[in-house]
Amino acid sequence: MSAKHRGLFSSLGEAVAGFAVDVVYGRRKGLGAQLLGAFLLGLSWIFEVLVRLRLWLYRHRLFRDTPLGCKVVVVGNLTVGGTGKTPVVLKMAQVLASRGRKVAILSRGYKGASDSMPKRFWRWLTQGSRPDPLVVSDGKTVLVGPDEAGDEPYMLAGNLCREGVVVIVDRNRVEGGRFALRRFGVDTILLDDGLQYLSLRGQINLLLVDSHDPFGNGHLLPRGILREPVANLSRADYVFVTKSSGPPSAELTTLIRRHNPKAEIIACAHQAVELIEVDGPGRFTMDTLKDRRVACFSGIATPERFEETLLGEGALLVARRRFLDHHAFNDEDLDEVLDQALRAKAEMIVTTEKDAVRLQGRFRPPVPLVFVRLDVQILGDTDGFYTAVERICLGPSVNALNR
Repeated sequence: MSAKHRGLFSSLGEAVAGFAVDVVYGRRKGLGAQLLGAFLLGLSWIFEVLVRLRLWLYRHRLFRDTPLGCKVVVVGNLTVGGTGKTPVVLKMAQVLASRGRKVAILSRGYKGASDSMPKRFWRWLTQGSRPDPLVVSDGKTVLVGPDEAGDEPYMLAGNLCREGVVVIVDRNRVEGGRFALRRFGVDTILLDDGLQYLSLRGQINLLLVDSHDPFGNGHLLPRGILREPVANLSRADYVFVTKSSGPPSAELTTLIRRHNPKAEIIACAHQAVELIEVDGPGRFTMDTLKDRRVACFSGIATPERFEETLLGEGALLVARRRFLDHHAFNDEDLDEVLDQALRAKAEMIVTTEKDAVRLQGRFRPPVPLVFVRLDVQILGDTDGFYTAVERICLGPSVNALNR
């Protein structure tokens, strides 16, 4: 197949996937959206049965989870994407490292080069040995790029490598945890996006809920964004209501309490704190955006939140391009972004930090290219984020995690 035809099929596949995502998030209307929605609803019923069966098997010890000889903190959500999980994991790791803990973050990565199913099948046929997990950072240096590690592990490694935090990618996070203990002698593991990874036993479940869109349309995948039924809020020890501007709404608090009367509910804000030049030394305050003509692009689950942040800082959004979550930018994508920006006479191009790590020096427009750095702050807690994270990660479990 020629490169031209591969590009055509790739564009067609992304268009279909984009249409399906828009249906799930309620962005598309019409007969086509209704028909696809009905088909996806049937699949989500099947998915829910499988999810409930799997949880039942673990709950009744027919499937066994594996303990590790250290503190394991599970950070996750009931939905796919959009809860602001990575900045929370980043801040937790920073606080723990500053308190003298030896921290490792375990991630499965995303389309990275960790132990894939074809590799596992070939190893089974040839009776080969299992390779070591992928070490993205040894706590001193970032060792691999984003194409191999995945964008989020690479971003975490880049921010944490000078603080002694190890970042490891492996689809089998039990083996990844054992490797972290053996090779690096860690005493605290953050299981990134690990709420559904039941094979590894955690002591604390920290569950994130997006204050703007907590559970989507209430359906499980693929008709909705839920990985588990909302009732599984009961599995959390702490519920972080993310992207908040104040206390959680009474309606959301009531819903959480209906399924989990004991978990502590903590509101936190994801605040845009500065603009950082991509592949450059420049750092700018957020008010740099005020009244400036800005083009933006992103490949995240909820691009509208990113765009709202820019508008809230006074930017004049003259061009915007949305890609699917975790999109791997090619030269044609970046040419399109640049063309839109120049035609709109943009003075600056802005993206997210997660998207910036995937550019790898391939995009050098004639106008400033920056990403937004986010910071997490606890709302309504005079002790601030540091005390809250220390209480969560170093204190005892609230519910003893009846997983």
